[in-house]
Amino acid sequence: MHGGEAFKTSSIINEEVISIIESCIPFAPLHNPANLIGIRVAMEVAPNLPQVAVFDTAFHQTIPKEAYLYAVPIEWYRSFAVRRYGFHGTSHQYVVQKAAEELGLDIKESAFISAHLGNGASATAVLNGRSVDTTMGFTPLEGLVMGTRSGDIDPGLPPYIAQSLGISPDEVVDLLNKKSGLLGLSELSNDMRELTIAANSGHVGSKLAIDVFVHRLAKAIGALAISLPKIDALIFTGGIGENSALVREKVIGKLGAFGFQLDHKANDHAVGGIGGIITDRDSPVAIVVNTNEEAMIVKQTLEVLNKDTK
Repeated sequence: MHGGEAFKTSSIINEEVISIIESCIPFAPLHNPANLIGIRVAMEVAPNLPQVAVFDTAFHQTIPKEAYLYAVPIEWYRSFAVRRYGFHGTSHQYVVQKAAEELGLDIKESAFISAHLGNGASATAVLNGRSVDTTMGFTPLEGLVMGTRSGDIDPGLPPYIAQSLGISPDEVVDLLNKKSGLLGLSELSNDMRELTIAANSGHVGSKLAIDVFVHRLAKAIGALAISLPKIDALIFTGGIGENSALVREKVIGKLGAFGFQLDHKANDHAVGGIGGIITDRDSPVAIVVNTNEEAMIVKQTLEVLNKDTK
């Protein structure tokens, strides 16, 4: 759920919170209306049962201005809240905490890059447990190549395509959200599993889609590194991050400038719910951590409820 700048943590749902969620609908037209339906139905069925809103954007509210502001007229930010918000916050927060535990690190003195890779994908730099930079922006369309989303493109492209195809700007945005990414490049599928099989069988479009996905991810990891004083570990998570040994191998192969060296046996083993370190002993750490956004939502809900009853 998108909470804009209003929520830095989860919150007990009341009419004021509902009003703010409604005001954020333009930022998340697919997510917030659906969430509001669930909230209202639950309020009707169980009016005395407290509800908690957990915001996917809240974790990123610690990002500094130089990372969240766009180089556009500052009045757009003041009047229309145009800025980078970031998403997948519950996932990034969960896997960073798990990685710190597994590696025996103090979360308050740690630096991670977390790559949540699925049909939606984003990468985040996390310093001392706090998000300091991320790839998704004003909407979930910005950033990495995704299943059907384009990720970063030249802002001049949409009007050019609208004119060339004789369609409206809204139709272009729809194509960028639903017909681009892995699907658009491969002309076959948005599913990395299908693309991997097809690429191994010689399907040129599938190989191209994987290569672009990997290049853009490795490029983003390199960019996020400048927001950190060090990298304790690179985390792979999400459906692709947890299960595609091929993607991880290709990404690590592009990060030689950072000293990463893959342990091929460990990488091949880390699939189907098996996590762990996938780099050599002498390499900076890359680790697979299975995300559990539901567990993070439950944890934050309990924290809010316990705080509210004290």
